[in-house]
Amino acid sequence: MILEVAMLQVKPDLAQSFEASFREASKIISSMQGYVNHELQKCLEDEHKYILLVRWETLEDHTVGFRGSEAYQTWKALLHHYYDPFPVVEHFISVIP
Repeated sequence: MILEVAMLQVKPDLAQSFEASFREASKIISSMQGYVNHELQKCLEDEHKYILLVRWETLEDHTVGFRGSEAYQTWKALLHHYYDPFPVVEHFISVIP
């Protein structure tokens, strides 16, 4: 299993709108092959910072399957305009269960 981690910095005054758009976008990602689960958490110290955690069966389910899909274009249209700067996405594997 792969854990995708993205720190999301949302533009000022757009947090509420971002959260509404993310609810809609959640339907997209959760329908993808290899998707296991995801969560979006909001930072207590910075109201414009979120962390997105997505579990995938394989790295390719995210990097090829999801990012190469039509659905990803809709995801981008819903969410990418909220970020400044654009987030770095990294992938992790468990070393100690």
